[in-house]
Amino acid sequence: MSIPAAAAAPSRSRSIQERAAAFRASHAGRATWQMLNTLVPLAAGFALMFWGRTNAWWLTVLLLPVTALLYVRTFIIMHDCAHGSFTGSRRANEIIGFITGAITMTPFAQWRRDHALHHASSGDLDRRGHGDIDTLTVDEYRALSRWGRFRYRFYRNAFVMLFLGPLYLMVHYRRTPPAAARRAAKVSSVHWTNLAVAVMIAALTWAVGWRAMLLVWLPVVYLASMAGIWLFYVQHQHEDAYWEPHEEWDYVMAAMHGSSFYRLPRVLEWFTGSIGRHHVHHVDPRIPNYRLRAAHEGVEEFRSVPPLTIWKSLRTPGLKLWDPRRRQLVGFEAVEG
Repeated sequence: MSIPAAAAAPSRSRSIQERAAAFRASHAGRATWQMLNTLVPLAAGFALMFWGRTNAWWLTVLLLPVTALLYVRTFIIMHDCAHGSFTGSRRANEIIGFITGAITMTPFAQWRRDHALHHASSGDLDRRGHGDIDTLTVDEYRALSRWGRFRYRFYRNAFVMLFLGPLYLMVHYRRTPPAAARRAAKVSSVHWTNLAVAVMIAALTWAVGWRAMLLVWLPVVYLASMAGIWLFYVQHQHEDAYWEPHEEWDYVMAAMHGSSFYRLPRVLEWFTGSIGRHHVHHVDPRIPNYRLRAAHEGVEEFRSVPPLTIWKSLRTPGLKLWDPRRRQLVGFEAVEG
């Protein structure tokens, strides 16, 4: 006797989640090693870049992308701590999360809450706006005024996103959350992080000088932020993304089809903590980054998701609107044609 399609989908989703859960277990040794092979090279990279600025400028230039990628990897550790997956200790996750959050200038507790909302609503047309790249439907865009369309086009412009976005994030995470409920619970996260960032920048400026901070530290942070924005963008903004009204929304299907499998070269996968296997991460955020590859290989449905290659990802900035009729993201030409 066949199972009706409506009943089969939840059953399939539960099956995927159950098999993915087998990869949740964190490992103290692997977590410790990841911290060592990330934070020590990050500190060494900055030290060599500061030294090279006046002694071997070419070394500073060569180390810029490497140090920026190590900065991204540091953020991935904080990201795992926010999900409680990096280590098996809640207290350790809190401490490591705050430290790596301060290094990457991100208030850990506030970001953790906002990111949890993103996971809980990703792909839900009726609950947009939580940690997403703002995405309108074709009809919503058509209903905008001329000024409203200009604002949306400006926001979705690739140059604005990649080159102005990092500057916005540096300011955005210095502010307390606007809503009263958030402010009561998370304002201390912002204040303590701001204090830690201020102390860190002041100490570095005292040690190496303000010119070195402008010519070494700031470019690393800026380039890492650009990489982070790009990664987050391609993880959810691809042609065959998933968006459904809340009544038809399914968490696992949104994770499997709304989150991409961004296939990166092995070295870039290491620097980014395998976060390109984003469909795996969204199905079960409790899987630590150092087990995402194993989970991907261990669950058949994960392997069946078509990969998004680097070449294909270069076309994703042209996707601006969700078309419910075509059930895919489209460019502005779909509205103007």
